[in-house]
Order: sequence, then C-alpha cells, then structure tokens
Amino acid sequence: MAVPTGVQAIKANLAFDISWPDEGVARYPFRFLRIECPCAGCVNEFTGERILDPATIPDDIVPTAVEMSGNYALKIVWSDGHHTGLFTWDRLHGLLQAPEVTMVEQSS
Repeated sequence: MAVPTGVQAIKANLAFDISWPDEGVARYPFRFLRIECPCAGCVNEFTGERILDPATIPDDIVPTAVEMSGNYALKIVWSDGHHTGLFTWDRLHGLLQAPEVTMVEQSS
C-alpha cells in the first residue's frame, strides 16, 4: 500500500496536493474528488455504478474539514454537506492515472 508523506488542501488552487514517496506531489482538484466519492450514497454498492450526478457538484466546492481515518484513509467534509466518503490511500494512489490529476513536483 502506498502511503502519502503529506496532504495539503490548497483552497486557492481548489485542489489537494498529495505527496507520494515514489512519484512526487500530485494535485487532485476538489471537484474531481467530490465526484469520485466512493461512498454508498454516490456509488451503487452492488453494481459499482455511479449514482451521483456530476452536474450537481458546484465548480467551487471546497472541503470544510479534513481528517485522517486511522492510517489508511482521508475523510473529507465538503461544502455541499457531504461527509460519508473515505478516500483510502490505495484509492487516491490509483487516481494518479486520471487525467484530472496533475503532477506538480516529481520525485528525484
């Protein structure tokens, strides 16, 4: 399991910067992560089909609270009131391949 070495919410960029030991710093847009929420209210837990309509998520959504959930996930409370999604480190690491996620600093 990949474990980040740092997580920072950068509201000016509307994104989280997450530092990965082997890849560098990746920028995850807030709206992208809100749309990617893995909770049962956003994804059908039996079919895996996304229930959440991305059009309902405002462009300027921001986290109002962020906390670690044990040593394995990030819990985010969003400005639209949503708070039930846990983003595991593995899930966040897997999202590095998404076109919305950009590398802002490479590991040396």
